[in-house]
Order: sequence, then structure tokens, then C-alpha cells
Amino acid sequence: MVLGVDGASDFNALHSRKHDHEVQLYAFDILALGGEDLRQLPLTMRKTNLARLLRGRPDGIFVAPFEAAEIGSDLFAAACRMGVEGLVSKRRDRRYGVGRSRDWIRVKNRTHPAMTREF
Repeated sequence: MVLGVDGASDFNALHSRKHDHEVQLYAFDILALGGEDLRQLPLTMRKTNLARLLRGRPDGIFVAPFEAAEIGSDLFAAACRMGVEGLVSKRRDRRYGVGRSRDWIRVKNRTHPAMTREF
């Protein structure tokens, strides 16, 4: 992602490729490590493995913040006020699954400009 001056992600800046030198990687999950398949582990354990792997990481690589609580509606309202595109919510006690699932929900901010973007 590319962060704007307000600290929020700026998809248009990323998409334009004019700010490639500012791109930062935010890691959200880890599915394998050292040849071991981690998909059967619950999200909390995968997040622990991810944090351990990226400890001492190079500049520009971050572990995405993880809110392990029942704060969905408040967090989404705050995200909309910040002007972000949306949130992804995952059940912390579930393994990784492929495809659509009730355990992994994307909630979009309908007022964000990305909702009307054409490619």
C-alpha cells in the first residue's frame, strides 16, 4: 500500500505506479512457513507465526494490525470516518479456507471513491 498524508491507504497512488518508491507491504496472514502448511491452524496461531517471522523485518514490511475482540461495528465506523475502503474480518479460531466463507467477511465502505472506480 501507499499511505497518504493523512496516514490512510491511498489506492489511487498505488494504482498510478507513480509512488512505487513509497510502497509498503502489510502482511495479514501466513499460510506456510519453512515448508510447513499452516492453513489448518487457527488465525491466532498463524498471526503469532507471522509476527515471529517478521520480527526484525526490513524497512517497509509490517504485520498488519490485528484486533482480536468483538469491536466490528465500532471499528468499521471508525474506518469509514478515516475514509478507508473497507475492512476484512476473520474468525480468530478458524483455519484458513479457500473461497467464500462466513469465516472471512469483507465489508466495504459504500461512500469510498473505490466503489465507483472504473478500470
